Amino acid sequence: MGTELSELEERIANTDTGAITSIQAVYVPADDFTDPAAVHTFSHLSASIVLSRKRASERTVPGHRPLQSSSKMATPGIVGERHYGLAREIRRTLAQYAELKDIIAMLGLEQLSPEDRNVVVRARRLNVFSPSLFSRPSSSRV
Repeated sequence: MGTELSELEERIANTDTGAITSIQAVYVPADDFTDPAAVHTFSHLSASIVLSRKRASERTVPGHRPLQSSSKMATPGIVGERHYGLAREIRRTLAQYAELKDIIAMLGLEQLSPEDRNVVVRARRLNVFSPSLFSRPSSSRV
């Protein structure tokens, strides 16, 4: 499979006059991203959006895992310094929140430091408001 995937990806290329874009759906059995086939497959992709069954069941749109999703094109030179910095800060906040979830479950939110509580508030807002931008109908459409 690795050889076949490598051959396919070699044929997809950018030139001075245009580019070929490839979108591939990859099913990872049991969501095991450490599986050698998954590791090899994702190493050939320039971007990945990892879908989440849990977020989709909560009707969160888009139902993806932002910390596991990635793009090699998300660099300051391509997306700009401001956007790149904002994206990194959002990822950092979501990662801190993921680390704090176990502490919150065991001890409660009240036991966190004021800084950690601010991280939790920011991350919860990101989880609520960012996805809703995709699912909110436009006011100009009927």
